[in-house]
Amino acid sequence: MDPFEGPRFRGKRTRVVGLYTRPPDDATVVCVDELGPVIPRTFPPAPGWSPDGHRIKAELDYGRGPEKTWVYGGLRVADGQQVTMTASSRNSVFYQQFLQKLEQANPVGDIYVITDNLSSHNSLSTRAWLEDHPRIRHVFIPVGACWLNLQEGWWRIFRKAALAGQTFAGPDEITQATELTTAQLNARARPWIWGRPVPPARHLRRRYTYRL
Repeated sequence: MDPFEGPRFRGKRTRVVGLYTRPPDDATVVCVDELGPVIPRTFPPAPGWSPDGHRIKAELDYGRGPEKTWVYGGLRVADGQQVTMTASSRNSVFYQQFLQKLEQANPVGDIYVITDNLSSHNSLSTRAWLEDHPRIRHVFIPVGACWLNLQEGWWRIFRKAALAGQTFAGPDEITQATELTTAQLNARARPWIWGRPVPPARHLRRRYTYRL
């Protein structure tokens, strides 16, 4: 049986799409995902010039730093506002810290968190933490159906604006780029609407009648 056609898949898909199209009253729908790892890279200094005007070649030296940085992101579907956080890992501790940021950014009503089935999202530690934060309710997308998470679309915009063609010397620079890009994208955010837009109606300016 096709895993994308089974009853369990259809049930989860229906619930997720229902939260996008008909969210509960006085509730906030947030799509959550992690991007990374973003790895700092080091490059050799630019080659110099000799006194007689000849270019001095630098030795080939390229390395990746040991610090890996993950970017946590939470997209509020109703208005397109984003909450981000950088961390050195994507374990349960950092995930709970990010959920705390989401709760502070949405102080009223229930929060439906649409996310994938990463172990840190449903670990024993996270489930115990959620018992003390009853406003947060997890909604897991089916396995292999990342396209149901609207945060994936926001990541494409973020990568192009913050990461494409950039070189970071350390985690602090990644954090700075993340915060700056998030603020810029939030300044022109729009609601995220599920589904394809209705194609505009075509109005013909002239009509021709051919007679044989």
